[in-house]
Amino acid sequence: MAWQRAWLIMKHKTKKAVAKRFRLTKKGKLKYMKAGRGHLLGHKSRKRKRQLRGGGIVSDADHKRIAILLVK
Repeated sequence: MAWQRAWLIMKHKTKKAVAKRFRLTKKGKLKYMKAGRGHLLGHKSRKRKRQLRGGGIVSDADHKRIAILLVK
């Protein structure tokens, strides 16, 4: 159990892979860009590309897990 307390006290580094993919909004939500818009766009429908244009907000179920990796 001592290692668990030490883990809570230790300083944590930001996971850079996560920091590149998520941004924190002013209200504290996590925003991300949707996948599937990088290439091979010719065969995707106009509707599909339009819906991929906007970003998304991380669900409450995943928020805590991702926020831990974004500590600074």
